[in-house]
Amino acid sequence: MDTIFFVLSKVVQFCIEPLNWVLVFVSLALLFLALRKLHLVKRFLILALLDLLIIGWLPSSEVFLRTLENVTTKTELTKLSEGDIGGIIILGGAIEGGEIAVDRGEVSIYQAAERVTKAFELIRKYPNLPFIFSGYSGHVLPKGISEADAFKQLIQEQGLNEAMAHYEGQSRNTYENFLYMKPMMAEFGIKNDSGASKPWLLITSASHMYRSLSICQKQGIKVLPLPVDYQTANSLRWASFDLEDGAQNWNILLHEVIGLFAYWITGKI
Repeated sequence: MDTIFFVLSKVVQFCIEPLNWVLVFVSLALLFLALRKLHLVKRFLILALLDLLIIGWLPSSEVFLRTLENVTTKTELTKLSEGDIGGIIILGGAIEGGEIAVDRGEVSIYQAAERVTKAFELIRKYPNLPFIFSGYSGHVLPKGISEADAFKQLIQEQGLNEAMAHYEGQSRNTYENFLYMKPMMAEFGIKNDSGASKPWLLITSASHMYRSLSICQKQGIKVLPLPVDYQTANSLRWASFDLEDGAQNWNILLHEVIGLFAYWITGKI
């Protein structure tokens, strides 16, 4: 069932990407042009143009994405001591493992790179805390090394302490991240005097934090949110038009909204 859910999520993700609809509208316009239905050609070309305008005008996506990023309050590390933390969780989604890492011998960090850079910072700051990197691959047919193995390679290249390192290399989505990490957190996490596990710092993208915390709440996992990878500022860029940034914002936003809905109807949150 989880595999069907994972594959279906990828199909839905393709269908909701705004730029894909431009191709659909243009393709339909060409079809009706061949059928000499000129009134329908005009309508679909107008829809394609409106789609591009909505995607490219940044406030159309930023106003919703900023709201999602601001839902979670960021944990203030200055108010915490190392003794308040049970460990560090780093969610995958920022590393290109797979065939590229194998063929080229280099691990690439892409869109959500702050998940990795913030992890490096905290691993150096708290060398005695255990940390878990969670992630296998977000691809339907993964090849090469997993994200967890790629992160392990990065840790070695950075010369960071591996004594407290743990890796979860099976998960394909956020639900599986915490499902597979939960027993690891219970085993390796630092306990308080009463034997209860202390909360773990959770590193993931700001837009992804709300869904992650919802899953943690459902599974009874205590975490301290540390969102990174913000895509919006405090003010909207009213006069800005950028198709690349706009498409990225809409993809992130719709991915999270659909993810929340899917997890809700399947009882995962």
